[in-house]
Amino acid sequence: MNARDEGLSDLPELVIADGVATVTLRRPRVLNRLQAEDVIRLREIWAEVERDPSVRVLVLTGTGRAFSSGYDLDELGERSGAIAPAGRAERPLPDFPAMTLELENLRVPTVCRLNGPVYGGATDLALSCDFRVGRSDCEMFMPASRLGLHYYTEGLIRWSHRLGTNAARRLFLTSMTIKAEEMHRIGYLTDVVAPEALDEAVDALVRTLAAQAPLAVAGMKRSLNQVARGELDVAASDARHRASLASEDLREGMSAWQERRAPVFKGR
Repeated sequence: MNARDEGLSDLPELVIADGVATVTLRRPRVLNRLQAEDVIRLREIWAEVERDPSVRVLVLTGTGRAFSSGYDLDELGERSGAIAPAGRAERPLPDFPAMTLELENLRVPTVCRLNGPVYGGATDLALSCDFRVGRSDCEMFMPASRLGLHYYTEGLIRWSHRLGTNAARRLFLTSMTIKAEEMHRIGYLTDVVAPEALDEAVDALVRTLAAQAPLAVAGMKRSLNQVARGELDVAASDARHRASLASEDLREGMSAWQERRAPVFKGR
C-alpha cells in the first residue's frame, strides 16, 4: 500500500496523560515515512502541547520496527519538481524546518524514544528533542549528499551545535550509516539500552523530568538553546532567574529540601 493511501488515521497521534504528552508516528508499513500532512499535524501537536499547562514532558516515538525512514522522497521529488510528471505543477513543500525548530523550542523537555532505526529528515526530527534514548540495535544515516540535496540550513545549524562540526561533516558529506554505539559516542543518543529495556529507561527519564520545577526547566531550556546557538538574550535570562527567586516553586522546593520530602510544583 502506498503511504498516500493510508488515510487520516495514520497521522501522528497525541495522547496526554498524567502530565506526559506522547506523540506517536503511525505509518509502520512504510517505516513511519513522513509526508506533508504529517508535518502539518506535528506542528498542530506542538502548538497544542505548548498551550496545555498540564503537560510537563513530551515523548516522541514510532510504531513498528523503525522510528522513521525520513521524509517521503517521492513526494519530495514531485513537490520540488525533480521528478514531477510532465504537465504537473510543482506543489510547495511543507515547512519541515519550522516544525523541527518549534519542537526544539517547546517549553517542556522532550524525549525521543528511538524504537528502531532513524533515517533522513527523521534524524533531525529526533535531534530536535532534548534527549534521545535508543535501542542497542538501532542505526542512522543522512543521505542528503547521496541524493544531491543541500540540506536545509536550520538542520545544518542544529547538527553542528548539538553534535559538533566534525560529526556533522562526517555524516552529511559521506551519507554513511552508523550504529547505536557510534551514535552514542558522538552525542546523538543520550542513552543506549537493550531493546527489552527501552520502555523502562524512557519511563525513568520521564519521571525524573516531570518531577522538576516546570518554570525553572522551561526557562533554563530556553537559555541553554540560545547559548548553543550563540543567541543568548542575557537580559531575558537574568529576568527569568530573578523571577524564579520570587516563585512559589522555589519556596516549595526549598521547603521540600528541608523537610526531606518530594516537592510538589505548581508551575508558578
